[in-house]
Amino acid sequence: MSSFESQLEKMRTAPGFIAALDQSGGSTPKALALYGIGEDAWEGEEEMYRMVHAMRTRIITSPSFGGDRILAAILFENTMDREIEGQPTARFLWNEKGIVPILKVDKGLAAEEDGVQLMKPIPNLLPLLQKAKNNGVFGTKMRSVIKQASPSGIAAIVGQQFDIGRQIVAEGLVPIIEPEVDIHCPDKAEAEALLKQSLMEHLDALPDNELVMLKLTLPEQDDLYADCIAHPRVLKVVALSGGYSREEANERLARQHGMVASFSRALSEGLSAQQDDAAFDAMLDASISSICDASNT
Repeated sequence: MSSFESQLEKMRTAPGFIAALDQSGGSTPKALALYGIGEDAWEGEEEMYRMVHAMRTRIITSPSFGGDRILAAILFENTMDREIEGQPTARFLWNEKGIVPILKVDKGLAAEEDGVQLMKPIPNLLPLLQKAKNNGVFGTKMRSVIKQASPSGIAAIVGQQFDIGRQIVAEGLVPIIEPEVDIHCPDKAEAEALLKQSLMEHLDALPDNELVMLKLTLPEQDDLYADCIAHPRVLKVVALSGGYSREEANERLARQHGMVASFSRALSEGLSAQQDDAAFDAMLDASISSICDASNT
């Protein structure tokens, strides 16, 4: 069985959740600040990325971070390009931890228009996908954001996600389609109902041999996405924490049957550069345990 087939089988059948370790660009200083490293601790982008890689390396190499509870980890391209203990990061994840590597491929968000933020163009997507495959990456992730319950805006977001998603499928990778509904959206439940309808239309139109994953905001209506979870073209539906605290995100997730976590900030909440390894590993273990329990419903 090839690595891709083994990874596909794990994603299809194993328990656990996806760790989102893909903060990039403007979100990196915030991630480091939450970790206890202020902006006065580095000079220049390269030093900043070196520090965030050290943080991610500490998480990934922790004994608490293993394939028994973590299905996959989403990486930023800069992280994929670096090494952990002498191996490229994606290969270390799979070879040493049994964790499926996934790559964030979007280049950020366009300005809000028609109640949504589409993705910016993704130049050089095909070379990036080829580089990912050469690194043993299984799939991709790309994020856009819904701010209002705008039928035309939501249709545009889902259309863009699936258009690019099908290009990714054609290159032999499995895309995570992430049309996030902002948790502060004033008509969040209505936006989510529109989103589900659009998602189902696009899923129904996929050929039999094409698989996608979905990454969605924890909904106001419990089990709203049950039809997406059951859809034969969907490998996995995962939840983003979206700004909710870990406690609230876990509570909401536990009510969604068949949906598992893909948390970023909620995963690293409470971790600090100032902690010794024992305290760091204990905090990470408790975090992973709580997220895993909420995912297994």
